[in-house]
Amino acid sequence: MSEMDYKKRKRLINQDMPDTSEPNPALPPTKPQKNKGKKKELEEPNIIDTIKNFGQTNIPQVESNIHCLNIIGQVEGHMVLPPQNKTTKYEHIIPQIVAAEQNEKVEGILIILNTVGGDVEAGLALAEMISSLSKPTVTLVLGGGHSIGVPIAVSSNYSYIAETATMTIHPIRLTGLVIGVPQTYEYLDKMQERVVRFVTKHSNISEEKFKELMYKTGNLARDIGTNVIGIDAVNHGIIDEVGGLGQAIKKLNELIAQNKGGGLLQ
Repeated sequence: MSEMDYKKRKRLINQDMPDTSEPNPALPPTKPQKNKGKKKELEEPNIIDTIKNFGQTNIPQVESNIHCLNIIGQVEGHMVLPPQNKTTKYEHIIPQIVAAEQNEKVEGILIILNTVGGDVEAGLALAEMISSLSKPTVTLVLGGGHSIGVPIAVSSNYSYIAETATMTIHPIRLTGLVIGVPQTYEYLDKMQERVVRFVTKHSNISEEKFKELMYKTGNLARDIGTNVIGIDAVNHGIIDEVGGLGQAIKKLNELIAQNKGGGLLQ
């Protein structure tokens, strides 16, 4: 077969074949595949970040009228602490307090404390802000509410402490180089009086008893002060009641109802 006959025969065969560019009515229509091969975007949040931030994969979205404020680790003030320290930065807590005060949906604030203390001025600033809130507040000491954590613990309308939680009451300390001049001691004395005055004003302990616990010897190793546990903090008049999360939320709901009824918060 010559090359010309071969091309002619191939052309005739192609003319007899059906056109596949048009749909065959005898076959069911096929749905076009859109974005075939395109990587599907993840709509769910990153599970690793969720576990890292919340400790679980599914975070329940619950509408609540109570805002929870956590003060954990060491209260960080004007000096940045080393990265290995667990800290609560007071510049992060202050906006939360302001937002909770302005938010109409927030009717009460629960403050959870497990702190070793920290910056005195930062701790007092947080305590003053909590005490000046117009909404009901309840504090709960879990683990520890030491040092400057004591004023924060008593700054609410009602305070609880877990049975095994502790509170360390001691004089103000300074770290680093201290210039031994009268002005330094006067400054420390005035700062100490600010703490004593705030605690005695917002709790049932007297100034004499609080200073007695603060300057007591033989209770803390290589230091002066007192370590009170659970019921002891209540007996001394620092904390209102021994209790846990259930009691704290129940009391806060009672204060919220009282506030709605026009009752004055104490």
